[in-house]
Amino acid sequence: MKIIFSPKCLEYKSPNHPESPERVKICHDFLVNRKGYIKLEFVTPEACTEEDILLVHTKQLLGRVKQSDFFDPDTPSINGIFGYAALSAGAAIGAAQSALSEKEFVFSLMRPPGHHAGKNSLGGFCYFNNIAIVIKKILKRIKKAVILDLDAHHGNGTENIFLGVDNVLYVSLHQSPLYPGTGLTSRNNCLNFPLAGGIDETEYLETLKQALKEIWDFKPDILGISMGFDTYRDDPLTNLNLEKNSYFKIAELIYELDVPSFGVLEGGYSPGIDECLYNFLKAQAN
Repeated sequence: MKIIFSPKCLEYKSPNHPESPERVKICHDFLVNRKGYIKLEFVTPEACTEEDILLVHTKQLLGRVKQSDFFDPDTPSINGIFGYAALSAGAAIGAAQSALSEKEFVFSLMRPPGHHAGKNSLGGFCYFNNIAIVIKKILKRIKKAVILDLDAHHGNGTENIFLGVDNVLYVSLHQSPLYPGTGLTSRNNCLNFPLAGGIDETEYLETLKQALKEIWDFKPDILGISMGFDTYRDDPLTNLNLEKNSYFKIAELIYELDVPSFGVLEGGYSPGIDECLYNFLKAQAN
C-alpha cells in the first residue's frame, strides 16, 4: 500500500490553529513505526499545475491564494500557502493515478485539506479542493467517479463543484447541525446523509451501508474518499461517537465494493487520529 507524503506539509502553521502539522506528523510517525505490520511504501508527491487547479477553480481564486490576497477567519493567509496547497492537490492526483494503474488502495497523508473549497471560494481550513481536482482530471481517462466524503463536516465545496455533473456521484455522511451548515438534503447527484450529534457506531455503519448501496448502483470506475477522522469520539470540534476500531469496520465495508479506490486526508484534530488512520489502512491492506 502506498502512502503519499512529503515533510514539506509540516513546514507551515498558524498559532493555536487546530489544522496543525502535528496532526499529520503523529500519523506519519505511527505508520513508520508499524511498517512491519502492514506493508507500506511512502511516496513523495509532486505539486499539481495551475492548469490542474483551473479544472475546478476560477482564475480569481487561484490568484488570491497565489498572492495571499484573502481573509478568512478559519483559513489563514500564510506565506507560501499556494505552494503547500498545490503540493497537497498533487499528492491527491498521485494517489488516484496509482490506484487506477496498480489496483491498490493509496492514501494521501497531506495537508492542507480541501473539501470546503468551492469553485471561487476558500474556507474551513481549505484553499484548493484536492479531491475535486483529481476527480476532474481523472475523468479524462475514465467514465464515472464517486466521491465518498466521510469527514464530520459537509464538503460544501465539493458539492458546489460537482452539483449537476452526471458522471460524478458525491456522497456525504456528516454531522448536522455543524459547520458549514450545508448538506441538509440530497440534490441531484449529491447524496447527503446528515447525522445527529451523539450517534454511535451502530447507527453510523447502518447509514454507511445505505450510502454504499447507492455507490454500488452507480457502478463507478474509481472511488475517491475524503477521509476525515473528526468523527472520532474525542475530536474537539465535533460530537460523533466513533471508536478507533470503527475505522477498520468502515474500511471493510468500502473494500467490499471492489472498486479502485484512494483516500485523501481531510479533518481529524484529536491525538487519536494516528490509530484511527492505522485501523482504516489495515482493513484496506488485508
